Amino acid sequence: MANIKSAKKRVKVIAKKAMFNKMIKSRTKTVMKKVIMAVKVKDKDNAKVALDSAISAIDKAYTKGVLHRNAAARKKSSLTKLVNKM
Repeated sequence: MANIKSAKKRVKVIAKKAMFNKMIKSRTKTVMKKVIMAVKVKDKDNAKVALDSAISAIDKAYTKGVLHRNAAARKKSSLTKLVNKM
């Protein structure tokens, strides 16, 4: 554990940021799973609605710096392909 005051503060800040990043990643993964489940059930209407919310969540994760630009593009592309194959 850190002894210096500024190091103690950095530990707190890093923990807070890690929790925030984890929350955003978790939300993104949950929305992506909804798209995949809608595709498995072959429910095209729900899949399209879920895809829109998934793309929005992925874009938000990218703008917050949680996801890399290429990772976000890859995730959006793969989900879109799944829905379009239906």
